Amino acid sequence: MALLEVRDLAVHYPVRRGLLQRVVDHVRAVDGVNMTIAPGETLGLVGESGCGKSSLSRALLMLTPPSHGDILFDAGNPDPVSLTTLRPEAMRRLRRHIQIVFQDPYSALNPRLRIGTALTEPLRAMGIGTARERKERARAALDAVGLPADAARRFPHEFSGGQRQRIGIARALAPEPRLVVLDEPVSSLDVSVRAQVLNLLQSLQQRLGLTYLFVSHDLSVVRYLCDRVAVMYLGRIVEEGPTAALFRAPLHPYTEALLSALPLPVAGLKRKRVLLRGDPPSPMAAPQGCAFHPRCRFVQDRCRTEAPSLIPQGDGRAAACHFAPDLALQGAPVVS
Repeated sequence: MALLEVRDLAVHYPVRRGLLQRVVDHVRAVDGVNMTIAPGETLGLVGESGCGKSSLSRALLMLTPPSHGDILFDAGNPDPVSLTTLRPEAMRRLRRHIQIVFQDPYSALNPRLRIGTALTEPLRAMGIGTARERKERARAALDAVGLPADAARRFPHEFSGGQRQRIGIARALAPEPRLVVLDEPVSSLDVSVRAQVLNLLQSLQQRLGLTYLFVSHDLSVVRYLCDRVAVMYLGRIVEEGPTAALFRAPLHPYTEALLSALPLPVAGLKRKRVLLRGDPPSPMAAPQGCAFHPRCRFVQDRCRTEAPSLIPQGDGRAAACHFAPDLALQGAPVVS
C-alpha cells in the first residue's frame, strides 16, 4: 500500500530566446519518473547536483507544475487524490498533509516576521483552527523540536543555523502532516549540528508516524536514515531498492560510482575507486539510448540506441540497465 505514487512525472522548463522570448527548447529536469512511498517509511532520493532531485521534490507539492504525469496521494485507497487535477483551493487544503523542509533555513524564513507568526500564518492560510488553536499548535511544534516557547517572540536572525532548521521542521510539523519532503535539510549545517537534526527527524518520525522523502547528495546520511533509496540521473530513476541491499551490491554502474566516493570507515582499508568519464550531459540534450552510456565503463552498442526501462530485479529492487543482472559491481564499505 502506497501513501504517494508518482506516475511518469516530468518537469520541463522552457528555454526562451530572442526579442519575442520564443520557446526554443526545454530543460528536462525530471523526465518520466515512477516511484512509490509507503506509509511510515523514509525514501532517500540521491544523485549528483543538477540531476533533478529538487525539481522532483517541488513538483510533488505542486510548487512547480509538472509538464505531464500524475501524482496520487493516499494511493493505497480505492479513491486516491490526484494532485495534478486539484483546483488551487483544494490543493491549499491538502497541503496540511504534505509539507516540506527547505535546504537553506535562513532564506526559507521571512526575516521581518517573528517565529510565532511564521508558524501560524501557514496554518491560517490552510484554514486550520482559531487564532488561539494556531498559537497552541505553534507552541507544541517548537516544543517538539526542542526550542523554548519564547522562541516564538524572536526573529530568524537571533538563531543559529541549526536552530533555524529546527524552526523549519517545526513549521512543517504544525499542520500535522502525513508526508514531509526533506530537501537536503542538513547540507548547510555543521557536522555536530547535523547529527542532532538527523536524530531529531528520526525521533519525530517514530513518535508521530511520519513518512519522509529525504533528498540528499550525502550517501552517509542516507545510509543512516533511509529505509529505501532511489538513485536519480539526468531526470530519471536509474536504481531503487532497500538501503542495505543497494549499498551492499549496487545494480547500476552509476550507483557503484556514487558509493565508491564514500569515505572508508577503517584506517588502512583499501578499495578500487570508480571514476566516471567526463561530465553529466545537458538536460537539454540527453544522449540517445541510455543517458549514462557516455560515462559508463560497461557500455555496449545496445546502450547507445535503446533506452533501458526501470526493470524489477527481485527483492524489491529495480534498475534501468540492460545488463544489470550480469554485472558484478562493487558495493560500499561495511559499517560495523
